[in-house]
Amino acid sequence: MKAVVCAYGEVGHACLQELLALGADVGLVVTHEDTPGETIWFSSVRDLAVSSGIRTIAPEDVNAPGVVGEIAGISPDYLFSFYFRQMIKPPLLAGASRGALNLHGSLLPRYRGRAPVNWAILHGEKESGVTLHYMDEKPDHGDIVGQREVAITRNDTAETLTRKLAAEAQVLLRELYPALDEGTAPRVPQEHADSSYFGGRRPEDGRIDWASGAEDIRNLVRAVTDPWPGAYSIFQDRKLYVWSAEVRPALEGASPGCILIDGEGAPVVATGAGALELLELTWEGGSRRAGTAWVREEGIESGVRFGNAPSEAVGGGT
Repeated sequence: MKAVVCAYGEVGHACLQELLALGADVGLVVTHEDTPGETIWFSSVRDLAVSSGIRTIAPEDVNAPGVVGEIAGISPDYLFSFYFRQMIKPPLLAGASRGALNLHGSLLPRYRGRAPVNWAILHGEKESGVTLHYMDEKPDHGDIVGQREVAITRNDTAETLTRKLAAEAQVLLRELYPALDEGTAPRVPQEHADSSYFGGRRPEDGRIDWASGAEDIRNLVRAVTDPWPGAYSIFQDRKLYVWSAEVRPALEGASPGCILIDGEGAPVVATGAGALELLELTWEGGSRRAGTAWVREEGIESGVRFGNAPSEAVGGGT
């Protein structure tokens, strides 16, 4: 099999590694420059390609005529996209004789679009998966070659789930490779009526709404915790990031955003449904510490609240 691979990130690295292990003839790897300010926690596609002796480029526009021409000149059987961040347009898709395939981090047709891992955790899903599908002019829209499911535990974060998906993507490629190599891979049309689509997420989308339920807020924390930008709220005119949290019973008489310091010295915040203990916190630009240490070192008292609104009386406990 002759292939061109467009890839980035942990899933991209895992899939390229698997293709090479399976014996694919990868004539070119297309990747991205790292985004300034982004936490690079994942393995490098570029380093893997270079160490494997594969020509590697990182164009600003993968659809530029020069890139399209270079890929067409390789005459690949397949063009693969593994967590590549640019939309690949029809002229480039047409450069592969057997088709262009994308590895998406969800069980399509659900969670089409950007950041499927983060969105699945934010919505409290119990499972996700990986899908290898043919690309067409619409995002995550083409026929499915194969899928594998991945369970999402209550303690999974976007990072741990991404690592699970990367490992499962390798298994999926291993299963499908013989049929792809022989040109007999299946094409199963997606059930478009069952599709859902989500856009990319920005750091400001991590702002906590304390009127939401405690479980929903905990899911937000898990979805954007380190190495993502994090969930945050405003406290005493400063940004406070919440890196981990746990649901607790409701605080009697407290409105959303009001803090109670429990008997163990932990900060517990009233929400729209239940309460949330803040386990790990960081002031913007500060160091990460346990919620109990934050209470002790900052002198936080029961009755204060997020958003600087007047405090309400707090009764009961956790």
